[in-house]
Amino acid sequence: MALPHRQRGWVGLVVILLALAIVALVARTALKQYGLLDDPAKAQPAAAGASEAAQAAAVTPRNALERAKGVEDMVKQGAAAQQKNIDDAISK
Repeated sequence: MALPHRQRGWVGLVVILLALAIVALVARTALKQYGLLDDPAKAQPAAAGASEAAQAAAVTPRNALERAKGVEDMVKQGAAAQQKNIDDAISK
């Protein structure tokens, strides 16, 4: 009678490990889609004469962050210009 009680814990452990594996695979896929995780299959080997700066520029997450900062700056400039136009229209 004590045998099934002892094995119930092992079954729970296996289920938790299986769930963890599924979550890890889904997270990895999501990170690849967002560009935060480089895909080794798509990675191109670096040329022999390529500098470290050129290799660093090829890093996807860093490029994505720089592009996002550029868009943020552009939006802020547009908002400032629009606010100036509104202020000018009100003062006239």
